[in-house]
Amino acid sequence: MGLMDNLRAKLEPAKDKVSGLAQQHGHKVAHGLDKAAKVVDDKTKHKYSDKINTGTGKAKDAVDRLAHKDGGGDASPPDTPPPPGAS
Repeated sequence: MGLMDNLRAKLEPAKDKVSGLAQQHGHKVAHGLDKAAKVVDDKTKHKYSDKINTGTGKAKDAVDRLAHKDGGGDASPPDTPPPPGAS
């Protein structure tokens, strides 16, 4: 087994854990990103608003990809009950 195979094998549990955390707390991360973006935008006197918004959007997309990497495709948070009639 090569070095990369060993590295992948050791990082797989961490990747799964990060995915689970992103699924559970994605809304909190998004809220924190928005809050941080607002503070930075205010501190820079809105000079870099477009760049801050772009970076925040990309970070939120990355969290969404981590949360849905397992192919579940379900966009609802795990603590939200399924809609009526859904099995």
